[in-house]
Amino acid sequence: MTILAEPALPDAGRARGGLGASVLRPDGGPKVQGAYRFSSDAWAEGMLWGQILRAPHPSARIVSLDTEPAWAVPGVRAVLTAKEVPGAPTFGLDVPDQPVFASEVVRYVGEPVAAVAADHPEAARRAARAVRVTFDELEAVVDPELALLAPPLHPAGNVFRHVHIEHGTAVSGTVSVEGIYEVGMQDQAFLGPESGLAVPGADGGVDLYISTQWLHVDRDQVAACLALPLDKVRVHLAGVGGAFGAREDVSIQVHLCLLALATGRPVKIVLGREDSFLAHVHRHPARIWMRHHAAEDGSLVRVEARLVLDGGAYLSSSAAVVSNAAAFATGPYRVPSAVVDAWAVRTNNPPCGAMRGFGAVQACFAYEAQMDELARALGLDPVEVRLRNALAPGDELITGQRLDGAAPVAAVIRACAAGELPPGGPEGEPEMALPGGAGRSADRSRVRRGVGFAVGYKNLLYSEGFDDSSEARVRLAVHAGVPVATVTSAAAEVGQGFSTLVRQIVEEELGVSTVELAPQSTATIGSAGSTSASRQTWMSGGAVAAACQAVAGSLRSRASAQLAVAPDAVVLVGETARERNGSGSLRLVDVLGEEVLEETVTFRHRRTAPLDQNGQGDAHVAFAFAAHRAVVDVDLDLGLVRVVDVTTAQDVGRVLNPLQVLGQIEGGIAQGVGLAVMEELVLDGGRIRNASFTDYLIPTALDVPTVTVAALVEEPEPGAPFGAKGVGEPPTISSTAAVVAAIRAATGLALTRVPVHPEDVALGLAGLAASAAGRPTVAVRAPGSAAGSEGTVPDSGGSTS
Repeated sequence: MTILAEPALPDAGRARGGLGASVLRPDGGPKVQGAYRFSSDAWAEGMLWGQILRAPHPSARIVSLDTEPAWAVPGVRAVLTAKEVPGAPTFGLDVPDQPVFASEVVRYVGEPVAAVAADHPEAARRAARAVRVTFDELEAVVDPELALLAPPLHPAGNVFRHVHIEHGTAVSGTVSVEGIYEVGMQDQAFLGPESGLAVPGADGGVDLYISTQWLHVDRDQVAACLALPLDKVRVHLAGVGGAFGAREDVSIQVHLCLLALATGRPVKIVLGREDSFLAHVHRHPARIWMRHHAAEDGSLVRVEARLVLDGGAYLSSSAAVVSNAAAFATGPYRVPSAVVDAWAVRTNNPPCGAMRGFGAVQACFAYEAQMDELARALGLDPVEVRLRNALAPGDELITGQRLDGAAPVAAVIRACAAGELPPGGPEGEPEMALPGGAGRSADRSRVRRGVGFAVGYKNLLYSEGFDDSSEARVRLAVHAGVPVATVTSAAAEVGQGFSTLVRQIVEEELGVSTVELAPQSTATIGSAGSTSASRQTWMSGGAVAAACQAVAGSLRSRASAQLAVAPDAVVLVGETARERNGSGSLRLVDVLGEEVLEETVTFRHRRTAPLDQNGQGDAHVAFAFAAHRAVVDVDLDLGLVRVVDVTTAQDVGRVLNPLQVLGQIEGGIAQGVGLAVMEELVLDGGRIRNASFTDYLIPTALDVPTVTVAALVEEPEPGAPFGAKGVGEPPTISSTAAVVAAIRAATGLALTRVPVHPEDVALGLAGLAASAAGRPTVAVRAPGSAAGSEGTVPDSGGSTS
């Protein structure tokens, strides 16, 4: 049987530069040339096509389900429902609370009800539509604040997690400001929809080729649902067309494998865009109340906060997201007294889970708006207020944890603020560069420029006692007269550049520039954990480095015997073993001969601890910080916004690949801009009304601003391999807040909800003008916000209203 599923990469790639060099990506050329095989390109002889039938209601009972009409469609080979699931009926990233197929009730629009396999994709679609399901539609609970008090939507209840943080002694400041802020539901909007291929094995098992962020956790969930031992479910990474958190959860994996085992033939599923929006998790919408107290000099004395996150129908990673939102609710500032209550709540909305920034984005939008309000109330410069409160090493967080690593908060603030502003203003811009662009709708005299500033931070790696680890194997041997290092790791390459970094690490540690990266698979190596939480550079990079160092030790021992020096007197560089202080050297091919050196290492970070009942504990490994300054032009009449420039400074520990760091920063800022001014899944009674890239807008090349990197602050992180920090998430966290701050500066509007839509600006300014003229105004509710949005969440120990 021929199976094509692996990404098309060169068998071996030359690193041509160790750490600190801008080594090019091995997958860059094939992707640009269209030769790279993504998961949607997977193919096998005799392959069938799968299709999933999804529920059309956010809440309903299943009265009857008849699959006979589906079997009547020519070419159908399998029709599966809940009764055909041989093992666990549910799966889940943290807790298995999500059914493989709904059997009695459905809890969100898009929940799988049945799956079919057929000879042709159109036959599969027709068969899925032919399944007859009778629903008794129930009243959906789509407001998370109402869900807190509503009857349970699931046997596990409606509160996924409540985090209470109480820190310091209650005090009041000279000045206090408060506000209510909302964040809409953002989608990860990866370009490659969910797709994969499942191939039944001769041993009764199954091989699954899938785009994912965490091979081993996928395997564990699939095996449980199939009632198979782990070694009978082999998960292989297929080419990933973007992730950003949405591929951490199982989507089509179980259904693919069930269909393959039921038919005895390979089965492929490729979701359409609308189904993709229904099949994966999204960023949690949030409603946040905050009150900040400060002294006259701007020093924070106390922060109170309530956060309610809509987790949708199933848990996913909501427990960790709400923990992050609570822990980082006061920002990268010294806060001697705080009380924070945060809930992640179950509703009949689509499930929410991981997305770049993971709870810190929502919190940052609120606390940075509060810092600007505080500066305004005190008559101080917003940047100066942030500097006066900036965290520094040795400071205590509101969770009681001491900052014992690199924390250059003041440095990123100063560097970002010192960056040059773009010259001129809207009066000097070409007409095409004004808000509205090619529409030429802007009246230049009615365009205003605004500048906004924001700072954010987030934890790196997993937290709260999670036993995080990554395993890697390095094999060194001579092939065709050249020393070749083969690295085996299950770290998912989802576009972040780990496949490039591996080659750089090997060259740095072994002096070998020809490196092969074995296909990522659960069948060949232990877990590398998820490609999330800005952790793979630290964890899997650390594992590869440790394995290289073990191989290097053996290599130096062999070379030292031939050079008649001590092993620690030998250095490996340029594919030679040389005396550190002498002239003797050997080619590595001569040192190795026909011998193969191989080492497998499991790498772990230092232990952390869960938060206690008051939200106190050494919960996090390390932190990363970033500052953003945004410049926007706003059409006051039409409410259109053009983001002109975003300047940033970021704490990176150590730059390992400058080009890739820049790419991560630019991409993260693009997503932050998207959340600020355009990206939102519009929900109507639990139904997504814009599940397409026609109606769900993401920034194009014409929308992405100039990105100016004022500084990459390099303060090596203690305990981190090479001193480096992950760089993928900080660019998104505070860029949204900076853009909205700039729109506020241009318009004078409060703008307490993201994304900011044109009507928020145009009608908001019209309302201000009407009020000033003494005319009645009409309240306009932003899309997605609940009616009666002035309600409060239930009180809990230590919180204040």
